[in-house]
Amino acid sequence: MHESSHDKPAVQDAAARPDGASSTPAAPAGSTQATTSAEHGVAPAGPGERGLSSMRHVVELADALSTIADRLHERILREIRSHDGRGVPSHVQDAMRRLLDDEMVLRQRANTLYADAAAFVIQGLDQPQSRLVALTHDAAEKIWRIGVIGEVTSLVGGLLSLAGAVASGQPTPIVLALEKIHLHSTAVDALTPPTAAA
Repeated sequence: MHESSHDKPAVQDAAARPDGASSTPAAPAGSTQATTSAEHGVAPAGPGERGLSSMRHVVELADALSTIADRLHERILREIRSHDGRGVPSHVQDAMRRLLDDEMVLRQRANTLYADAAAFVIQGLDQPQSRLVALTHDAAEKIWRIGVIGEVTSLVGGLLSLAGAVASGQPTPIVLALEKIHLHSTAVDALTPPTAAA
């Protein structure tokens, strides 16, 4: 479990931080296509597989948020190194500062889920746990390969919405957040050339 975030670091300080990356494997390609809504032609989840319906499921989501925070930190470091000592454009600095803030919030919310998993168990979510896992793992992989760092912000925003929705304890905000992540992930696929993954 990651330690709680400290005060907001400056972008320049991020380059000196250790990577601390986890080696959680990314989801298989195309995993963002997994969905249970009727318009996508997939049956609703059965009671035994509903997302966040057990403490184990909640901890699994916390693991995913921690991994995403690791990947986001790696991505920010890569962006800093890519400028190789040259001046970083102001709009890129702004994006990296926002993403550093987002990284800390993701870690804080993951720590909250770890600390009190029983309080976040939800019985009425008509979405399979496998979809939560697939979307979050795929997002972690996309954060690493997105070419323009500014494009990361929308995807991370969807993940923050999911983390916040879980705290509400209500299924509807969680479903909306999952759809938001799915839409942003699909948009990233459309914007990223096939060779970018290399």
